[in-house]
Amino acid sequence: MTPTLQLFDRPDQQESWDEQVAAMANGHLLQSWAWGELKTRFGWRARRLALGPACAQVLFRPLPAGLGTIAYVPMGPAVDYTDVPALDALLQAVEPLARQKRAICLKIEPNLEDDPAAARQLRELGLHLSPQPIQPRRTLLVDLEAEPDEVLARMKQKTRYNVRLAERKGVSVRAGDENDLDTFYQLMETTGQRDGFGVHNQAYYQAAQQLFAPAGRSRLLLAEFEGQLLAGLVVFAFGDTAIYMYGASSDAHRNRMPTYLLQWEAMLWAKEQGCRVYDLWGVPDEDEAILEDEFTQRSDGLWGVYRFKRGFGGRLARRIGAWDLVYAPMRYRLYSLATGWFSQRQAG
Repeated sequence: MTPTLQLFDRPDQQESWDEQVAAMANGHLLQSWAWGELKTRFGWRARRLALGPACAQVLFRPLPAGLGTIAYVPMGPAVDYTDVPALDALLQAVEPLARQKRAICLKIEPNLEDDPAAARQLRELGLHLSPQPIQPRRTLLVDLEAEPDEVLARMKQKTRYNVRLAERKGVSVRAGDENDLDTFYQLMETTGQRDGFGVHNQAYYQAAQQLFAPAGRSRLLLAEFEGQLLAGLVVFAFGDTAIYMYGASSDAHRNRMPTYLLQWEAMLWAKEQGCRVYDLWGVPDEDEAILEDEFTQRSDGLWGVYRFKRGFGGRLARRIGAWDLVYAPMRYRLYSLATGWFSQRQAG
């Protein structure tokens, strides 16, 4: 019997939605109700639907030049990808809603590690690997199930040393709140300018704090020395996974290694929330042999980030990527040409 389509469009359904997403093996923070609310405040529109245990939070955003919209399922849908009929039924349930909103395509980015069999199933359902991914495809995953001393022991020797060094050199880490967002955002801007990363506006981080922190699903952590802010990060927790998503650091007292202690405290917080995995969220999309060969010679972009993150002993994992189900081929082609041109201009 085909499950009945259920729409989750009332605030009182938030808890049941999050429980259903978290119960799936590939449920993800970006499919949580609060994430949809966050995106809704900044240009997207969230719609949530479920067929039995399978569910998808679809984000819609208008495209320029009257091309319509894009329908996007970040780190989802939450479904058993080995159950092809269930996935097919869910995609078919999304289609009328997407067409009603003039979506040129449905873009999904499953929270699923790269797997040839799963990729083949997606192609058989009419999807193709997208040339426009949104989330980082490769990441490092730290196992938090062991006792803290064992988690620490699995780190690279230099990283473990730097964690202890920060403590010895007087760095302290505390939880921040909304009153700290001004200084944290200034630090984010400094980091973005120094390292060439884009940052959201301040209102975005304020909204994230308001939506996730009261429910215990995010923590702003600040590393200080003698009252001076040296570094900060925001870590999220959903289901059994914590995600390090936003981080910033100043140029002051870098010899005190505040970012190392900050990550360690974030991992300890994640363990307290019952998380089994700490996702360091984004490294260059290269095979491990290339990463190990290149990171000693390069520090640009994500290479410097990889140099730092690899020390925490995580497992390198590659997700299956972004996949598009095209509804309007001509408009989709125009969109792809435009985004390809823009990317080349940016790279140049």
